[in-house]
Formats: sequence, structure tokens, C-alpha cells
Amino acid sequence: MEATGAAPVRTERLLLRAWTTSREDLGRLADIYGREEIARWVGGTPSVPPAELVERWARVSALDERHGCWAIERPDGAVAGTVLFKPLPNGVGEVEVGWHLHPDSWGHGYATEAARAVIERGFAAGVPEVYAVVRPGNEASMAVCARLGMEPIGRFRRWYDVELETFRLMAPVVVE
Repeated sequence: MEATGAAPVRTERLLLRAWTTSREDLGRLADIYGREEIARWVGGTPSVPPAELVERWARVSALDERHGCWAIERPDGAVAGTVLFKPLPNGVGEVEVGWHLHPDSWGHGYATEAARAVIERGFAAGVPEVYAVVRPGNEASMAVCARLGMEPIGRFRRWYDVELETFRLMAPVVVE
């Protein structure tokens, strides 16, 4: 059961931890990303097995202290889904926050709580702004963006080869 990745993050209710190659984690990943109600919002079912997703996310987490991909562990110990804080694919240092939760974990505020924690961590490490990209029609994720205080800035194809609703949150200005 290999566990490599970003350092764990605790919130009031959640433990954000590295995904592992344990049977339980791999099974939960397959269940989450194999569901049509998830795949339609994340661009389809991943073309790689769950163990390779864990490896890819560990590489993101190894970039530096700002980035990471975590399993969102609920208070009952079950994994709700994934929260990501990763570079956007244009190579200019822009950062994306994202979340993919199992339907049995929708409606409990887990996505907002987990995303807020990794955004605050990123801001503390010097990230100046964070983006979220959401497929048009994904009202639940757009609501999470609103709860996070993210500003809608329009639809763009800037990072991915599909038009996405884009949201931005600037780091708070620290007055000394």
C-alpha cells in the first residue's frame, strides 16, 4: 500500500491525504471515476487504471509544497473523492483547484471544505491566484466556486481543448 504525495491536510471534519495503492483506495477510485454522473463532468472515464492515477497525482504532489492531489476522507473514514491543486497545462504557473466526489458524498459541504483548505495552503505558500474550470451545466461545481468566493470570469478554451466556465480567486492582500 504505497502512499506518496502531498502532506496530509486536516480541516474541521476532513482528512486530506495521499491516495494509496491499497485495494480500498483503488476500488473507490474505480467506483468514482467509472460513474457516468462523474465522467460527464471530468471529460470522460480516465483512460488509465486507478493505480496510474495515484502515480500521476503523486508526481503533481512532488512538484513543490504548493501543489497536491488528495483523497478526501470523511469523518466516518470513507473516501468522499479527490481534491486537486495543480498547475494548469499552459506552463506559465497558473494553478487550478478541482474536486471530484462520489455521489454518496454530495451535499455535505465536503468539496467546499476540502477546496478551501488546499487554496489556503496554496496562498500561504505564495500562489497569487487560483482558477477553477467547470463544464457548462455543472451547477453543483459552480455553486462550490461561489461558496469559495471565486469570481466567474467567462468561458475559455485557454487550458483545455473544450470551452469551460472559468472562475478565479485572488490571494488576500496582506497589510503589514
